[in-house]
Amino acid sequence: MAITLDQTIAQKQQSWLSAKLGSQTFWVVIAIVLACLFLSYATDSFATSKNLYNITRNVTFVAIVALGMTLVIITGGIDLSVGSVLCLCSMILAVVMHAGYSIEIGIAAAIGTALVVGAFNGVLIAYLGFPPFVVTLGMLSIARSLAMVASNNTVVFEFGPDHDLLLALGGGAWFFGIANPVLYMIVLALITGFVLRWTRFGRHVYAIGGNEQAARLTGVPVRPIKVAVYMISALSAGIAGIIQTGWLGAVTTNIGAGMELQVIAAAVIGGANLAGGIGTAFGAIVGAALIEIIRNSLGLLGINAFWQGTFIGGAIVMAVLFERVRNFRQND
Repeated sequence: MAITLDQTIAQKQQSWLSAKLGSQTFWVVIAIVLACLFLSYATDSFATSKNLYNITRNVTFVAIVALGMTLVIITGGIDLSVGSVLCLCSMILAVVMHAGYSIEIGIAAAIGTALVVGAFNGVLIAYLGFPPFVVTLGMLSIARSLAMVASNNTVVFEFGPDHDLLLALGGGAWFFGIANPVLYMIVLALITGFVLRWTRFGRHVYAIGGNEQAARLTGVPVRPIKVAVYMISALSAGIAGIIQTGWLGAVTTNIGAGMELQVIAAAVIGGANLAGGIGTAFGAIVGAALIEIIRNSLGLLGINAFWQGTFIGGAIVMAVLFERVRNFRQND
């Protein structure tokens, strides 16, 4: 029997609606909207321009690192070293600029450090078969130790001749009053989303996470792709470290401590599957946004900040539960 144009359109609308209702990212966005509405009603300070400015700026550091982490998780891996890599890159930038070098040389040194660390992780995992958990857990300790060695475990707050330029880079608002870190986050999210959605590299990343053996048999260069995603993860941590250094105006060896848990949480809450094969750049951003709104709301509602871990952990469990329920429905 022939299908009419109206029936075809109706089927597409139903499939689009079903896809949205079955999307974890969609429900996280709904949760964010409801939380914002509730907090706007329950408190006088949430919807103020100053607080919204702080939320959007604070979310960027976790979100930027979560973009790189999402690629790693899509391949079925994990990177526990991102917080320490952020610290190391921040310290390399600070030490190099403190020695009198320009901001360009400082940024190049920080980015180069991130890429070397990411390549080291990737080679051990992809070519030598080391478990990602073990390799990146070891790098978590190594990178922070190297940051202590580089700075002699001191606070660096003077950045040489380009001191003011670095502070403006991370703490300024050059366009329409939007904090610079937010602009960087948007640009990086668009690039990541484009790469995942429209490039061969992105298709290979999903293929490896979906079925690594099948991907290898179909000609996907699994090992180089794995090295690349760990380099991208470390690079995202390095970029976040550079931005955060400019925002804080000082670097200590405690910067980024525990950040890996927030980053993984952001990716998982946003829809990335720890088993691999699923994840989006937009999901990483909304996951990070929900975490920051939770953190911000605790203070506004007068709730002890120690509850933050409980709420974030609960959100992770709910995200995994959502994925399980969706899988059960698909298998029925």
